[in-house]
Amino acid sequence: MKTAVVILAAGEGKRMKSSLPKVLHRISGKTMLGAVIDTARGIRPEKIIVVAGAHLSRMRDAVGSTSGSGAGSGSGGSVGYGGVSFALQAEPLGTGHAVISALPSLEGFRGDLVVMNGDTPLVRAETLRRLIQMHRRRKNDLTVLSFIAQRPEAYGRVVRDGAGNAAAIIEEKDADEGQKKIAEVNSGVYVFSTVALRLLEAIPKNPLTKEYYLTDVVSLAGRQGLRAAACCIGEEEEFMGVNTRAELIRASGLMRKRIVAGLVAKGVGFIDPEAVYIDRDVSVGAETMIYPNVCLEGSTTVGSGTVIYPNVRIKDSRIGNNVIIKDSTVIEGSGISDAAVVGPFAHIRPGSVVGREARIGNFVELKKTVVGRASKASHLSYLGDAKIGSGVNIGAGTITCNYDGVNKHTTIIEDRVFIGSDSQLVAPVRIGKGAYVGAGSTITRDVPKEALAVSRVEQKHIPGWAVKKRKKKDKGN
Repeated sequence: MKTAVVILAAGEGKRMKSSLPKVLHRISGKTMLGAVIDTARGIRPEKIIVVAGAHLSRMRDAVGSTSGSGAGSGSGGSVGYGGVSFALQAEPLGTGHAVISALPSLEGFRGDLVVMNGDTPLVRAETLRRLIQMHRRRKNDLTVLSFIAQRPEAYGRVVRDGAGNAAAIIEEKDADEGQKKIAEVNSGVYVFSTVALRLLEAIPKNPLTKEYYLTDVVSLAGRQGLRAAACCIGEEEEFMGVNTRAELIRASGLMRKRIVAGLVAKGVGFIDPEAVYIDRDVSVGAETMIYPNVCLEGSTTVGSGTVIYPNVRIKDSRIGNNVIIKDSTVIEGSGISDAAVVGPFAHIRPGSVVGREARIGNFVELKKTVVGRASKASHLSYLGDAKIGSGVNIGAGTITCNYDGVNKHTTIIEDRVFIGSDSQLVAPVRIGKGAYVGAGSTITRDVPKEALAVSRVEQKHIPGWAVKKRKKKDKGN
């Protein structure tokens, strides 16, 4: 049977104290909305519709930046973009009205509709799959996912009839003394069979707020002869809504623990699992060891048997097997091949590749540079826009002078070249295979293979100069 998902994301989130729409705040490297969309994709739905309000355009752009190309008009109604459709809730008239705003995008759809909130980024796809299975197995028309809350007053309580079916969802302000003792509450996740969608049009307007509340569909189902059920399968932490900065911090902490636990289960080691920050799209191989204060961000992948020492930040990069990343290194948008050693205090800027068994040492900066197999740049060098072959030695203090004030130029260093310390290679320039560059040289022309290039001024000695200097100084005193 087909499935569709509607994600409610029209709330402005004023309690976040931010101009950014609430669901676009980030948790573990992804917007809350992006996290919920990923969860929805985990049940392989035919359609995902995000209901947005005044910030529809910003949400569409944010989703489009992470979910591939798409096309859509911004004219309101439903908008297709990046595999996700957006429906406009033109007025903030409640959660029931929000789902109604998505119905034009569901025209012709026959199957089960899952409704969830865009500000609950901790919901698991496994939980949704279990809910849908129970909904279908029990032949429910409407199913609400519920859980036992430590503080039920913060949620709508699930009231059951004598047969155990869901009879109503009652908010704290409307609950009587008996109902206030109920600990089972509404998670905000619903499954509608096609026949139950008619309940949406029957939701009454609340006389006080003038809004239409989705929770009313439970009591409406009983009155219309439809089977409504509540499946108590969730855990409270999974369904916490994020409405404030404090709640965002708490949700981020819970997600971080979940990510670390998943990696530990796959054989990843941590010196202090509470002192690392790993985004949800990061993958790490077995037997890798991660030290404290490591940040692995974006789409980073780390192979097996790698060691990442403290205070390292890696973003959108590929780290191979058996790599050593030493302390206080930053790697962005780059690749580090198997058995390479990088750091400490190295900066690998976007577009760089460090070859197998290569070594990039302390205070070395790479920018859009390829370093070949077993090549070394161990100390205090800047290598920008360079192509470096295999078995090359880069001496301390070497600089590729890649920028002429207008354009960037490339330096090519072929295999087995030796670059002496404190050398400047003024691009564009090529150092031929097996050549040597003497320490302290400024190279402005290509160096033939196997040649020695030296450009420093000839050394001269002036006998007795220091004695004369000291006498002159003493006389002045």
